[in-house]
Amino acid sequence: MTTTPAVRPYRPGDQDALADICIRTGHEGGDTRPHYADPGIFPATFAGPYVHLEPDLAFVLDDGRGQAVGYVLGTADTPAFVERFRSIWLPLVADRYPRPDGEPRTPDEGIAGLLHTPERMIVPELAAYPAHLHIDLLPDWQRRGHGRTLMDTFLRALSGRGVPAVHLTMVTANTAARAFYDRLGFHEIDVPAPGPVTYLGPATGEARTA
Repeated sequence: MTTTPAVRPYRPGDQDALADICIRTGHEGGDTRPHYADPGIFPATFAGPYVHLEPDLAFVLDDGRGQAVGYVLGTADTPAFVERFRSIWLPLVADRYPRPDGEPRTPDEGIAGLLHTPERMIVPELAAYPAHLHIDLLPDWQRRGHGRTLMDTFLRALSGRGVPAVHLTMVTANTAARAFYDRLGFHEIDVPAPGPVTYLGPATGEARTA
């Protein structure tokens, strides 16, 4: 029997697979486990809240046997998502990943600081790009066209909701990811003092989702 990989909507049974993908791709595109004491902080910050709060905007790459090997997820409205992140999601995970006391002293505390400050996602220069997304694929499934299919699926979903524009945030050091987004026509959005990240939007010179 031949199985064919395909993009499909997220299902609750995919939750553990998404956490694993996030952990294995979260450190500048690579595995977080050599660098963090509890890499579970990554899905708690960058994957779990999206499938919990906005599951209709989560899609997975299915390997053809029911196993998720990649995903794209996000929100149609970043400010509204931030409010629900703080009021609904954060209470579910704050005990396991407490807010750092003062400046982060470890890599884990650095990500925990991001978890506890969802308001960081609201950047004035991104007001014209109200949606945002995260996309990750396991290494064996990269560079095979699946990332583009995931992106196209997500952008169509946003367009169907009438969302005018989307942005994403990437660690600047992840040069492979930047090359991927460049091929898709994404351009850099000028944000003063962005730190170690780069903000990107699709279609050079335009803010659009379709």
